[in-house]
Amino acid sequence: MQRLPSLLRSPFSFLFARSSTEERVAAYVIREHGRGRGLGEILEDRYVQNRLTPQQRLRLLDRPEVIQSLGDETVEDCRRELEAARTS
Repeated sequence: MQRLPSLLRSPFSFLFARSSTEERVAAYVIREHGRGRGLGEILEDRYVQNRLTPQQRLRLLDRPEVIQSLGDETVEDCRRELEAARTS
């Protein structure tokens, strides 16, 4: 019954909810990058490929914690590569 009041307070909150899978993959990407691996290499891991669609991988690069941890330039370069691969 706890859920009904929270739903009534914010009936459209589901539109902005992030999946726990995306949360785990974001943590994985940040952790692996901290170990010295490149972002492109990490995004090619089976762990990431099996859990996120290409669109979700692009959305992953919009997450503030990922951008902050990896840096704007790194994320932007990888975003361009993913978009180019998706259109070709």
